[in-house]
Amino acid sequence: MKKLVILPTYNESKNISNIIDMLLNLGIDIDILIVDDNSPDNTAQIVKQYNSSNVFIEERAEKNGLGSAYIHGFNWALENRYDKIIQMDADLSHDPSEVPAMFDLLDSYDLVIGSRYDGGLRVINWPISRLYISYFANLYARLITGVPIKDLTAGFKGWKSETLHLINFNESSSQGYCFQIETSFRAYQKACKLVEHPIVFTDRTVGESKMSKNVMIEAIFKVWLFGFWRLFKLKK
Repeated sequence: MKKLVILPTYNESKNISNIIDMLLNLGIDIDILIVDDNSPDNTAQIVKQYNSSNVFIEERAEKNGLGSAYIHGFNWALENRYDKIIQMDADLSHDPSEVPAMFDLLDSYDLVIGSRYDGGLRVINWPISRLYISYFANLYARLITGVPIKDLTAGFKGWKSETLHLINFNESSSQGYCFQIETSFRAYQKACKLVEHPIVFTDRTVGESKMSKNVMIEAIFKVWLFGFWRLFKLKK
């Protein structure tokens, strides 16, 4: 089976080499796709220096958002006939050592979610205020959408290619947290088998966060659209 890890990047020059090296040294047969949004800090140039048949890069003309980057990566994965796809952050907040276990779980599940909140709280370097916001935002999203997942805003996820074909991800216009909620909601609406895999999330130590108020506002209000779809049993 062909396996792919997708890393969206924007100004990740301080992290990208480390995460690529860690993934290549896992001892499993995987390819890595970097989807770069024209980073001015030369992230793409660093990736191009890799002399590896397992590292690929897609360069986009401008910064179009996280959701759009993942849609680009998902389409590339399906066009190139990958069977299992993992999405993760490039800033080392997601531990690459969890990747083999998540790929293995895709033998039994359609969507694997690397969860910060399954079985307890596993977050490092966040202030208590951000932890509370994240925890209750996930509770809020779970209550409205009905998806029985504790970490709906998780960005560390594993997909079967068949699941991506099923959920019509190209129809999504969501970004950031909302994209993560929407794709999991779409999978749940299609009766896919979802599972949470406990992980430890470590906030970035170098580089700058791409989170913005607009992304948070989108997640707060757009989640009600998913609740509407659920209420009227609209299959998206």
